[in-house]
Amino acid sequence: MNIGVFVCHCGSNIAGTVDTEQVAQAARSFPEVAFATDTMYACSEPGQAGIIDAIREYGLDGVVVASCTPRMHEATFRKTIGRAGLNTYLFEMANIREHVSWIGKDKEANTNKAIDLVQIAVEKLRRNTALFSSEFEINKRVMVIGGGVAGIQAALDCADGGLEVVLVERESTIGGKMAKLDKTFPTVDCSSCILGPRMVDIAQHPNITLHAMAEVESVDGFVGNFDVKVRKKATYVDWEACTGCGQCMEKCPSRKAEDRFNEHVGTTTAINIPFPQAIPKKAVIDPGACIMLTKGKCGACAKLCPTQAIRFEQEDTVVQEQVGAIIAATGYDLFDFTLYGEYGGGRYPDVVTSMQYERMLSASGPTGGHLVRPSDGKEPKDIVFIQCVGSRDHSVNRPYCSGFCCMYTAKQTILTKDHIPDSQSYVFYMDIRSPGKLYDEFTRRAMEEYGAKYIRGRVSTIQPRNGRYVVKGADTLMGSPVEIEADLVVLAVGAEASRGAGALAEKLRISYDGYGFFMEGHPKLKPVETNTAGVYLAGSCQGPKDIPSSVAQGSAAASKVQALFSRDKLASDPQVSSVALQRCVGCAKCASTCPFGAIEMTEFRGMPKASVVETVCQGCGVCAVTCPQGAIQLQHFTDNQILAEVNALCPY
Repeated sequence: MNIGVFVCHCGSNIAGTVDTEQVAQAARSFPEVAFATDTMYACSEPGQAGIIDAIREYGLDGVVVASCTPRMHEATFRKTIGRAGLNTYLFEMANIREHVSWIGKDKEANTNKAIDLVQIAVEKLRRNTALFSSEFEINKRVMVIGGGVAGIQAALDCADGGLEVVLVERESTIGGKMAKLDKTFPTVDCSSCILGPRMVDIAQHPNITLHAMAEVESVDGFVGNFDVKVRKKATYVDWEACTGCGQCMEKCPSRKAEDRFNEHVGTTTAINIPFPQAIPKKAVIDPGACIMLTKGKCGACAKLCPTQAIRFEQEDTVVQEQVGAIIAATGYDLFDFTLYGEYGGGRYPDVVTSMQYERMLSASGPTGGHLVRPSDGKEPKDIVFIQCVGSRDHSVNRPYCSGFCCMYTAKQTILTKDHIPDSQSYVFYMDIRSPGKLYDEFTRRAMEEYGAKYIRGRVSTIQPRNGRYVVKGADTLMGSPVEIEADLVVLAVGAEASRGAGALAEKLRISYDGYGFFMEGHPKLKPVETNTAGVYLAGSCQGPKDIPSSVAQGSAAASKVQALFSRDKLASDPQVSSVALQRCVGCAKCASTCPFGAIEMTEFRGMPKASVVETVCQGCGVCAVTCPQGAIQLQHFTDNQILAEVNALCPY
């Protein structure tokens, strides 16, 4: 085998602490190395051209590039040697930037370590074999999980591009958190006026199938051919017959059901349509509050329904959808503010969350757009807003910034002044974070035009006193304690991962972080892709985002799906596991440990044997280390290849 070694300077990133010329010189003495050199930027166009020229001039049939992380440039160099006529898997990378130059300043030690890493790569390459991809057909349908603004944008972009879309929403209506907002920052325009037409577009688009009140139960298959089971929860109403007239709500005698859409500000009827612009505008019965379902009597809605749509006997159903790609747009939930005992822990009726306050501001909300104290229905005059409740706080395991709380608080102070001109708003904040277009100007407007008083400091406690609330905190700019008597306190609660996000991530076989947010493929280069091919992210499921960012990411995910579906066939990755049938004893340990469900048990000559579904296998190698017989090996990372690397590093 004729191997070529190319050692990259990477400007001063590598050459600043590694003698790249010495590394190249040492590489020339390694077995089967026919050519070795150092180059300024191996990944640049001249650098790649130099590799191609060397392959042709020296008859190289294997290449090692010593540069930065393979995660960033391995695909680049594989394409390079492919253009020169070599099999793309006769290539190895030695990471001498992240693993060497960036972690030490001792040039001699770094150079020696770089030489070792290059030798390891050469020894593995000597045992590499040519691998070839196979092609398979793809199903050009896409599933979008989550009907918030990001999911709506992704679904519409895909559908407008001619793709069939299946939109799955676990609530009875799409719209997500944006549907609950009164106004949006920084333009202070009506949220439902912006979102409403997009929701109607979803309902009327011929390429979109909407499953509301539904959740993903299981996901099988692989990119291009996913098989998804969707559980449609019982609504106890025939949605085909229901016209959304609302007569059932008017006559329902059970009026103590939890009003989840209005953030539990008050109660609602047992049969309910969340809000007037709901899509689909269909009634749903709460089985825990319905007298008929709990006690076996009543049935007023069934008697009065003009279309006879009530179905008390209805049960969950499961539908199967075959799609080629999945976009996760499951949004976020709000932090549980009751964990803050110093703020009343949910005991004080006039200490509300920002979203509850938003519903009170909304004309379609429980108070008809009138700002009142929940305790007595009186109009509040002094309102205190407390920032960073469940954000930037290690004590509740939420060290991250939720990003949009500063902005929605500024918006709410402006709306408060519009609703109650003689009111006074106070905002306790840690830092004001307003980096978006027109955002900082908006917060200044809240202070300067609407008179909101901003106090830099945390609130230590809230205590009731004579029908009002004493908010005790500190002004860190003045260096003094502060006490403010308030009629109403609004907690700017932060964002956290949507409930059930971890369970869904496991079904989709994608990664998620310690806080439950889904992990992107690369924080800079692959912000909407995941570690599982064909699964993409949109909106706040990846991390807290405001509306413009969520919409942008929804469109980005849709564009990735369009790119994926631009071909009629996809090529599989040959770096998958393979089973030596003569050594397999059929113990099935590999099948039980495979996180992707890529191993099936089959029968061969009357004996159970493991079989790898190559299109599902992601090449993680868990099966290879699990097999007690060594009967299953990961192509391109076999035991012999790995042992060759170990022996090169530890020859004695």
